[in-house]
Amino acid sequence: MAKINQYTEDNIRSLDWKEHIRMRPGMYIGKLGDGSSPDDGIYILLKEVLDNSIDEFVMGAGKTIEVSVQSSRVTVRDYGRGIPLGKLIDVVSKMNTGGKYDTRAFKKAVGLNGVGTKAVNALSDYFKVESNRDGKTAFAEFNRGVLEIENQPEESSRRRGTKVTFIPDESIFKNFKFRNEYIARMLKNYVYLNPGLTIVFNNEKFHSNDGLKDLLEERIKDTQISYPIIHLKGNDIELAITHSRTQYSEEYHSFVNGQNTTQGGTHLSSFREAFVKTIRDFYGKNFDSSDIRKSIVAAISIKVMEPIFESQTKTKLGSTEMGGDLPSVRVYINDFLKNKLDNFLHKNSGVAEALNKKILQAEKERKELSGIRKLARERAKKASLHNKKLRDCRVHLGDLKNDRRLDTTLFITEGDSASGSITKSRDVNTQAVFSLRGKPLNSYGMSKKIVYENEEFNLLQAALNIEDSIENLRYNNIVIATDADVDGMHIRLLLITFFLQFFPELIRSGHLFILQTPLFRVRNKKETLYCYSDIERIKAIKKLQPKPEITRFKGLGEISPDEFGYFIGDDIRLDPVMLDEDKSIEELLSFYMGKNTPDRQSFIIDNLKVELDIIE
Repeated sequence: MAKINQYTEDNIRSLDWKEHIRMRPGMYIGKLGDGSSPDDGIYILLKEVLDNSIDEFVMGAGKTIEVSVQSSRVTVRDYGRGIPLGKLIDVVSKMNTGGKYDTRAFKKAVGLNGVGTKAVNALSDYFKVESNRDGKTAFAEFNRGVLEIENQPEESSRRRGTKVTFIPDESIFKNFKFRNEYIARMLKNYVYLNPGLTIVFNNEKFHSNDGLKDLLEERIKDTQISYPIIHLKGNDIELAITHSRTQYSEEYHSFVNGQNTTQGGTHLSSFREAFVKTIRDFYGKNFDSSDIRKSIVAAISIKVMEPIFESQTKTKLGSTEMGGDLPSVRVYINDFLKNKLDNFLHKNSGVAEALNKKILQAEKERKELSGIRKLARERAKKASLHNKKLRDCRVHLGDLKNDRRLDTTLFITEGDSASGSITKSRDVNTQAVFSLRGKPLNSYGMSKKIVYENEEFNLLQAALNIEDSIENLRYNNIVIATDADVDGMHIRLLLITFFLQFFPELIRSGHLFILQTPLFRVRNKKETLYCYSDIERIKAIKKLQPKPEITRFKGLGEISPDEFGYFIGDDIRLDPVMLDEDKSIEELLSFYMGKNTPDRQSFIIDNLKVELDIIE
């Protein structure tokens, strides 16, 4: 008979607040990550602190927030009312303690202050909170949630408000690095949603007067649009809408109570439905919904009483009710569009005419592509059944709960050797592999038709589930994994061109990455070091003197599956593909993929010289 493990009172253990957060950080801040993705944990820590400062502004206290990020040290200073000094420690170290449970004071707050700052405190090597109010100041310092220093309130002439400083715990956020581009995007969203607010980030000021209209103008900068942005505002809703002439799929920016709901939710699905209904009613035609929404670029922000989100990181709204005396979210958004958008189109005949023309053009293109799309879907389905291109992960095979969607990754690689190594060493729960055959087509300047006619593009599009919209993107991280040689670099460029040409919102939303793998292995009998550059190789040789064995990896296929596991596991190195906001997509593609060969040659020579100077 098998021995049964004893189960007694000694097996029962109660964790205090900081132990629970540190043991299960994903419950509080989503995935951890190293800062290469905009939804990595270190940015959630910053957001949790910022949310409280934003709520002070919403309540009419403090028009400026100062944010400083220097290396791993983050400081947020607001000029709100300041935390009551007698409760300073409790607010940042006692669960379910805060001033936002009384909805009379914080009717439509971003955060509850019951968990957020506690999570930041528990997950930081260093955490300091300082409050200034009523002519007095007090502060407290913590290490991983443990109080180390506190001072009694003392007289002060400092301006009122709260200042929080923290350094994320490197034992939890391994090899992390803050990327200013992601932080700037987050802060800009805050000012767009709160006109009149100024955020100073490392001495750069962000401010907005026209809210979501400003947001959309920046997103479509240097992009051809079908008509001027439609900007509509109500008591608890704001919308900005236009259609692009150059992009193919739908692009949405959605917010609830100032929170960027990157995964949408009931408000976004309600908007998409209501927009179609309003347009059909206005023109008196039963347009196909895909034709109405094709190439739409829109932003929606609503305010909800006590919103319910589907995760602690608040990326998807689950609430169906607006709260108070208001109707449901669906009815509220539908009524708003039926009234405001309909009136706008009646008063602006030029916009109405341009929108109608855009819909008819989409209808024409859809019908022309209908036959091709049908054949393409059949080919994609057949390829999926035979598992020729895609080795999927358990999240999408139904073997694992979909609450790990944020952890899902698709590696796009070339050749049987490389894809074989990754497939054998991957985490089958969350990591999938898509294998290319040869170099992809240069899609610059081509129409969407090529996506369906080209087998590689068609199957990749089907694997990602992005034919009409990225809303149902199957993998949160799309990673290009190619050799670090000329051919590998070329394949990277061709894939990036494909995404920029047809699905730029994937890049704008921070979903596309380049996998960094080591160029060298330097080892002796006692230690093995993997080097990602010549500089690292030289340092490794000096460290492992006298004569270590040096291996140059010429391609991913030369790295064994056992070794590959190190490079796509907890210590994975990803370089995010980011768009330069000062340049349009057309400008980028024409330079890198156009016919201006001499200009590119000069660019390459100049950049190679810089790298060689560093090595020397």
